[in-house]
Amino acid sequence: MIDLYTWSTPNGRKVSIMLEELSLPYQAHAVDIGKGEQFAPGFVAISPNSKIPAIVDSDGPDGTPYAMFESGAILLYLAEKSGRFLPSGKAERYRAVQWLMFQMGGVGPMFGQVHHFLRSAPEPVPYAIERYGKETRRLYQVLDTHLASQEWLAAEYSVADIATYPWVARHEWHKVELAGFPNVKRWFDAIGTRPAVQKGMKIPVR
Repeated sequence: MIDLYTWSTPNGRKVSIMLEELSLPYQAHAVDIGKGEQFAPGFVAISPNSKIPAIVDSDGPDGTPYAMFESGAILLYLAEKSGRFLPSGKAERYRAVQWLMFQMGGVGPMFGQVHHFLRSAPEPVPYAIERYGKETRRLYQVLDTHLASQEWLAAEYSVADIATYPWVARHEWHKVELAGFPNVKRWFDAIGTRPAVQKGMKIPVR
């Protein structure tokens, strides 16, 4: 059994989608970041950076409970645990990992900054809105150009797609019209039809 500590954010949804795709037994525990529950000592013991998501796998690598934080690391852990959603060939494996890192280092942080300055900042900051909005659109173009020549971010549906989808799902939050990025839209629509994705996007149930 895997205990998933999460909230309804793109990073949280990555892991619930992955668990649903793998059909692994898990129990979701809501960590309300709006109420500061991520700073509770019990959660910090699992996730030292006080960020969701985090997991505790009762059957860890050595057969004992194993805790993990950082969404990208959790996806890799689950992929290796199950033998799925990470290509077996070295070249394609690294291709999937590089697009996962693209999400972790680019898509997540930049889209997140747009979300903050458009939705949460106490007052408008035009410079920040322009800076992060421009970078967000640039990243969409990188995705669109790449997806023009292939169905998925790597050779097959993988952790890279699972990680990126929940961020693109908030395209309206960062004022991006997917019609302007047709290859991203095709990819996004295809992933959205997967039953596991639809279920994972609804976790945690509140």
